[in-house]
Amino acid sequence: MYPVPGPYRPPAPPPTVEPPAEEATVEGGGSGHPAVDAVIQALANATDLPPRDQIAEYEAAHSTLQETLATIDQA
Repeated sequence: MYPVPGPYRPPAPPPTVEPPAEEATVEGGGSGHPAVDAVIQALANATDLPPRDQIAEYEAAHSTLQETLATIDQA
């Protein structure tokens, strides 16, 4: 006896992929903190900048987040 093949099953759909960073926005909720939301939006916008300008955006974001965290700790 030979095995009998089962019914045809189409291949599974490809896995879903997260949207690229350049499509990230703070719309639809955000973090709940205006300064953090502004940093998130600035970083999303920085992806279109040349690398040297991106560095300045990252440094500004880092500074803003540090200041924001420090004020949270004081509250």
